[in-house]
Amino acid sequence: MAFSNFTDRLPDPNWTIHDSGEGHASNYTAGPGFASVDFASEQPVSISRTNSGRVMSRAIVGQRWKIKISYNPMTRAQFEPVYNFLLEKRGRLKPFFITLPQHTPRSATSSTYTVQSNLTAGTDNILCTVSSDTNANLKPGDMITIADSGNSNHKKAYQIVRVNDSTNKLSSDSALNTTTERRLYIVPPLAKAVNSSATLSYTTPLIRVVQTADVQEYSIGTNNLYQFSLNLEEAQV
Repeated sequence: MAFSNFTDRLPDPNWTIHDSGEGHASNYTAGPGFASVDFASEQPVSISRTNSGRVMSRAIVGQRWKIKISYNPMTRAQFEPVYNFLLEKRGRLKPFFITLPQHTPRSATSSTYTVQSNLTAGTDNILCTVSSDTNANLKPGDMITIADSGNSNHKKAYQIVRVNDSTNKLSSDSALNTTTERRLYIVPPLAKAVNSSATLSYTTPLIRVVQTADVQEYSIGTNNLYQFSLNLEEAQV
């Protein structure tokens, strides 16, 4: 059957791939699960300290997420879908998307989170209207991306670090008034401007990444099982 695009998401247990490069369907091959995931936030900062002990600091480079994935020993049938997907990316040349198992929401929610007003790059919080299910909220630690019809190139992933509602909020926050509103504080601050009516994607947030090296290698033991790990870093459009 003809299809419109090759998949650009790393195969995993929840995302399958066909020999043709298409994804995702129930009869395609699922990618293997991860044995372990190392996840880091890198925020380069310039800091200076005076003789009296005063500290002055500023961010000098945008924040990025860094990820190391290790796999359990794999059979060839498990290994080839992942390795050939990555080999086609030619090292650091071509970005792709991944989703990590720890980034499912901490609280079940079916709500739509809609941005209330236009936001400028550098803003560290988002005031949202919640459509329904207001008792099951996004929580600190949940990861989000932003679906903005006015800027399809906004692919940055953000982590929620605080959630304010109409009861639990700063006393100076006069805009947060109703039970269907939430102010989400995020790290890092917005990398791009966001338009009102943009929505938050949180069920399976996709992180756009590239490999950190131009060499893809694996090893095979005497048991004919493949050993493989993967180092990635976030890549913006």
